[in-house]
Amino acid sequence: MNKQLIRNFSIIAHIDHGKSTLADRLLQYTGTVNTREFHDQMLDSMELERERGITIKASAVRLSYKADDGLTYILNLIDTPGHVDFTYEVSKSLAACEGALLVVDASQGVEAQTVANLYMAMEHNLKIIPVINKIDMVGANPERVKNQILEILKLDPEDIILASAKEGIGTKEILESIIQKIPSPQGETESPLQALIFDSTFDVYKGAISYVRVVNGCLKPDMKIKMMSSGRVYEVEETGVLIPKATKVEKLDCGEVGYLTCNIKEVKNILIGDTITDAANPAKEALPGYREFQPMVFCGIYPVNNKDFSQLRQAVEKLRLNDASFVYEPETSSQAGYGFRCGFLGLLHMEIVQERLEREYDLNLILTVPNVVYRAETKQGEILELDSPAKFPKNLQDVIGFQEPFIRAFIMLPAQNMGEIMELAQSRRGKYLSTEYLSQDTVKLVYELPLAEVIVDFYDRIKSLTRGYGSLDYELKGFQPSKLVKLDILINGKVCDALSSIVHKDKAQAKGRKLVEKMKELIPRQLFEVIIQAAIGTQIIARESVRPLKKHVTGKCYGGDITRKRKLWEKQKAGKKRMKQFGNIQIPQEAFMAALKI
Repeated sequence: MNKQLIRNFSIIAHIDHGKSTLADRLLQYTGTVNTREFHDQMLDSMELERERGITIKASAVRLSYKADDGLTYILNLIDTPGHVDFTYEVSKSLAACEGALLVVDASQGVEAQTVANLYMAMEHNLKIIPVINKIDMVGANPERVKNQILEILKLDPEDIILASAKEGIGTKEILESIIQKIPSPQGETESPLQALIFDSTFDVYKGAISYVRVVNGCLKPDMKIKMMSSGRVYEVEETGVLIPKATKVEKLDCGEVGYLTCNIKEVKNILIGDTITDAANPAKEALPGYREFQPMVFCGIYPVNNKDFSQLRQAVEKLRLNDASFVYEPETSSQAGYGFRCGFLGLLHMEIVQERLEREYDLNLILTVPNVVYRAETKQGEILELDSPAKFPKNLQDVIGFQEPFIRAFIMLPAQNMGEIMELAQSRRGKYLSTEYLSQDTVKLVYELPLAEVIVDFYDRIKSLTRGYGSLDYELKGFQPSKLVKLDILINGKVCDALSSIVHKDKAQAKGRKLVEKMKELIPRQLFEVIIQAAIGTQIIARESVRPLKKHVTGKCYGGDITRKRKLWEKQKAGKKRMKQFGNIQIPQEAFMAALKI
């Protein structure tokens, strides 16, 4: 196929600026999907994506468009997520493109993730086409947003397109702009094969399916291919493109985007970002791929019923294939039994993984309190990675000091909300770095913050304090010394390790108090008293108790001697004491979920 007629592009934007709706209009306008098969959020294949109205996985689709010059072009669109937790998905997609549509909401304007995605696209040397979307909205102010794009993003005003994805305004202009401004792919068909794996999925019948962008050479069924990272050789069974359903093709040529199957049964054998080459005539070097993202949040995932552990193991293995940023390793807990210690890019990512495991694999799960990776330096010069409270050193005399990860946070917000946001950042142990006025009414605050203070509800608090206009982006800065302690929750004197967490010493008292108060509300009353305590080592810092249910044992006594009643009360007291010693307390899942939010 003629490379000059191919355009590979991505749609990038801040969350909820209309990427998926714009992708829908492009699919409809080019006739890729007929009216009968069409539904909103066409590229969001997961039920979860459609429910929440967010894109979680990047997805690729091939469009065919007859331009004003009379030629028919092949446009490969890769739709990407907008949430900060899924930046990893965006970076994978950009590595397979030559250009990007940068969508900005006409009422919200330029936000933190808009800037972050733009810089990421510039790192890949992509041609940027800015699109001001939602111009039909009541609060739309395209002129103000146009000025922001010029002042903040420094993009060419000639390239800006005004559009409404909902109403279909500007769709033709966007398609024409893609053809005129985004370059066609480079590369040679005669050169040795180099194809970049930018995503993968699992099919019960076909095994692992790799989504690839062919940079040099061509891919055909029956040819022997080699994975450059592992050196494994496979035979290609099928090549195809997504229109948006998987459709077989005879070959994938240089510059094209599509999928291939090789009967790969082991999900671990596909590495996202790997280069595929011809086994008979291999390329000299692999493609650069893209930067890896390290998991930032860790928590334990356990099945409520221990019999489901093998099912959970299969589920996390399959999920790992679709989501390379999700990591896991087996661990055990005295309360919850066998499970996995899992790493995520953020709390939303963790929530999505939990929902997918429960829905797609019909599992009932318990999640432990999330935490970030801390470090401990010992007197022997060792650096211990503490991704779980269970790894916290028992003998503190051997420890010189602790370190925790810090981030540089970029908060974009209306100037009128500056005071409240600065107050919020200070309360989270933030260190002020700078203020920059991006326009008359938009400010960018830069703070240095501990990652542990940001992961839970910092983004939500910014959104509520700025009435939805504030936004957050951050980059990992490294580890800094910190005073850390392990906070344990004891239920009737036994440590509940699923509720243990590593916290900063200054915040331990307040967190322990909140946790025990919440547990008192959520643990159901038993026939015996339940004592809930928060402790640091052997020191109890907070205590609450759940009063026992009372049984009216003297109800059958009518009058008579008081000693008879006393005898029954003593017997009941002894029974409750024995129950307390041997009784098991079922902690409901809501209690664990409440602990996450504190």
